[in-house]
Amino acid sequence: MRKSSLGTIPRRRFLQGLTAAAIAGHSVRWAKSQGQPSTASREKISAFSYSDVKLTGGPLKAQQERIHASYLGLDEDRLLKVYRQRAGLPAPGEDMGGWYDADGFGPGQVLGQIISGLARMYSTTGDAASQAKVHRLVKGFAATIDSDNYWYPSLKASTASAAYTLDKILVGMLDAHNLAGAPLALDSARRCINGSVRYLPPRAYEHFEAPRQTLSDEPYTLPENLFYAYETTGDADYRQMARQYLMDRTYFDPLARGENVLPGLHAYSHVNALCSASRAYLVLGEIKYLDAARNAFQMLATTQSYASGGWAPNERFVTPNKGLLGESLDNTHAHFETPCGSYAHLKLTRYLLRFTADSRYGDSLERVLYNTMLGVKDPKGDGHVFYYSNYHPSVRKQYYEQKWPCCSGTTPQVVADYALSTYFHADDGVYVNLFTPSELTWQSQGGIVKLTQRTQYPASDSTEIRVETQSPREFTLYIRIPGWLQSPAQLAVNGKPFTVDAQPGTFATVRRRWQTGDSLEVQLPFSFRLEAIDEQHPKTAALMWGPLMMVALDSPLEISRNAVTSNPQGISSIPNSTMAFEMPQPPGKVRFVPFYRVQDETYTTYVQAG
Repeated sequence: MRKSSLGTIPRRRFLQGLTAAAIAGHSVRWAKSQGQPSTASREKISAFSYSDVKLTGGPLKAQQERIHASYLGLDEDRLLKVYRQRAGLPAPGEDMGGWYDADGFGPGQVLGQIISGLARMYSTTGDAASQAKVHRLVKGFAATIDSDNYWYPSLKASTASAAYTLDKILVGMLDAHNLAGAPLALDSARRCINGSVRYLPPRAYEHFEAPRQTLSDEPYTLPENLFYAYETTGDADYRQMARQYLMDRTYFDPLARGENVLPGLHAYSHVNALCSASRAYLVLGEIKYLDAARNAFQMLATTQSYASGGWAPNERFVTPNKGLLGESLDNTHAHFETPCGSYAHLKLTRYLLRFTADSRYGDSLERVLYNTMLGVKDPKGDGHVFYYSNYHPSVRKQYYEQKWPCCSGTTPQVVADYALSTYFHADDGVYVNLFTPSELTWQSQGGIVKLTQRTQYPASDSTEIRVETQSPREFTLYIRIPGWLQSPAQLAVNGKPFTVDAQPGTFATVRRRWQTGDSLEVQLPFSFRLEAIDEQHPKTAALMWGPLMMVALDSPLEISRNAVTSNPQGISSIPNSTMAFEMPQPPGKVRFVPFYRVQDETYTTYVQAG
């Protein structure tokens, strides 16, 4: 039986200790003093399942297909090798290299996320090869779990990042069970939790509080997937364990009171922790967790974000109102930890959208999706992936120098989740959040309803939604009217203008009796605007076109220092080009394209507005 500095602790006794600590802890006292909302009040709208939504075209589908193919092609022996080596089993295949190997920074840590991503891909696409690969990987992983439930890929991982690695493998096993029907996955999830408790700390802690040997661990991200385990199994021990790792004292409690404790914290992991707060609100009903997530999101959006919606130069939140975002353009090339940060941000905004039905969370989701994740370079397949979005003047997109970093795990998960971000279900209809070619099929009262969305968005500013229903029925389509609109949205039903309140920053309500063949057309006029990076650098601005962050393409370094016109409405489209524009900058012109369309060209994100 392996031991850590915490000693070997039987699971039941460990969890009993967690229960005692929680009873004495602040989180329960808060719940008693504040009260708890009813379960029914926690979600105003709900998520559809992966299998309800199919992407049928457009840039989101194209990226999803490319990344899906890349991960589907990974060698399974190589993925399992580090686990088999530790278990003393035959371990064919080459080493993965980089972070993944036994002596790497994160041995085997992204295996669970790769399994999760493939399970989600199977659920949304129905691809049998993905399901089969998930089954084989789960079976191969399960065979490496020892009789004492030790499962970590190396002895180092068991003490240096016990919680981090558990979090990743747990979501993989749960998704494999729930989405791909892998026979051994749920038992493996239970065994991994049982085998981890002897190595886990007694509570969540910040990096600056951590014992020296656990500096790379992130126990505060565990609750989201422990709650997921509870929801899957009904085992109350997992709910209590999740509760124990909620970082109330230093994070959620002050955030719920409106105190900005973000500066200096590692950004991705703490936004991921906000997803744990959101899951805590969903499961426990304690309002402080919703308050913490909403308040932190507001701080994130107003004090931490670039025009792309990405945040945190060098992976750390900055102190507000000191011009540090503007200064970061020159002092780093690491402006947003993109796949990981996008994964956490899109999860958080989906939670908040479900809880509130507030379109600003849909706006934020759209901004981050199109201007960060959609703009990553495709994985090479050898472990080199895109990691940082770079807003430094006159740069090119680059791969991360080391193989299989954390972003190689979140990449397949985040693109599989595009389906979840597109539509949401209400008691009386459907919320349309993203405008992308897609199909939604759901069983409603009165039969099956199918919505088909046809659009060229964001190359076009319009979309059409066609209805198929087994029999005529009344329901509501809620259409997100983006807050960035500067001209009125236009809606039409079956080609005739439909008058409805469609203020920017809301969901327009279109309720009627629908029948097969009906259509709803929506136009959201794009326009240009400049967005300053922060108040201390009011003339350092990014050019926005509708939801898209535009960048100056193949531009000289001087563009970041010389003023371009302060009237972006004077920009003109380039003939025979898609989403390419020119802006006057004497003595010539500057060409702009969306960040996500940039491949290997040199680009500049922020310019000086004259």
